[in-house]
Amino acid sequence: MEIRLVNIGFGNIVSANRIISIVSPESAPIKRIIQEARERGMLIDATYGRRTRAVIVTDSDHIILSAVQPETVAHRVAAKESGGEAGD
Repeated sequence: MEIRLVNIGFGNIVSANRIISIVSPESAPIKRIIQEARERGMLIDATYGRRTRAVIVTDSDHIILSAVQPETVAHRVAAKESGGEAGD
């Protein structure tokens, strides 16, 4: 299995193979998931103090916060899958 990496903003890279979903942080259930991950020590905050725009759920049960729009992260993942390069 080939390891594919995707930029989630500010030079932070995540393994695209491990991503289950990329969602917006606006809804109450997602806010609850973020809080539960924080309490369990499974939250990775990659926003550098900026507003959270995307919540990435991984197969290892980690929750990653990104300051990049969910559509942008999804586009970068799709570009990696098709062999193209997605720039910042």
